[in-house]
Amino acid sequence: MSPEKSGLYYPNKIARIYIMAMEDVMGKNGLNAILNLAGLGMYIDNYPADNLERQFDFSDFTALNAALEDMYGPRGGRGLALRAGRACFSQGLKNFGALAGVGDLAFKVLPLGAKLKMGLPAMATIFTNFSDQLSEVQEHDDHYTYTIKRCPVCWGRKTDKSVCHAAVGLLQEGLRWVSGGHEFRVVETECHAKGDEYCVFVIYKEPIG
Repeated sequence: MSPEKSGLYYPNKIARIYIMAMEDVMGKNGLNAILNLAGLGMYIDNYPADNLERQFDFSDFTALNAALEDMYGPRGGRGLALRAGRACFSQGLKNFGALAGVGDLAFKVLPLGAKLKMGLPAMATIFTNFSDQLSEVQEHDDHYTYTIKRCPVCWGRKTDKSVCHAAVGLLQEGLRWVSGGHEFRVVETECHAKGDEYCVFVIYKEPIG
């Protein structure tokens, strides 16, 4: 089930946070079934270490997400990956260094536009600094583009549609936290799995809630 190893890595801590988020979303038995289906049974009751060593291969992270679709179908898998992505941010990623200042009172009183302008690049910096994922943010008139080069969510996959739902969920929850409770529309417009060069997410500046 696992695609060929990529030689690119997430730190154990990010993989651990995501696996624990999956357990939170689908329960222990559901998670164990997914780990088995993904060829990652060695992680049952034995989650990656709580450290920043880069040891969790992108192909294994992809296998987790592909297994969600295989078990629950494209629609069900998408919903679970979105929820797991959101839980992943809320349960741990917000505590990473680059986002530490985003919780400060001085940040909280900034206008919404300034929060996005500072918060999105801070999120990208976490992944660029702590993993082999490269993330870039560009600002446009009514939206931002968040580009992932070397994507761990769809590594080695070949699909006819965008499949990086976990990344969408993570961005949605990150934006909600950065903005002080607003929801934003996040759309994956390009995906490496369907032949695009990079995975590109459009984030509209106007909140939807």
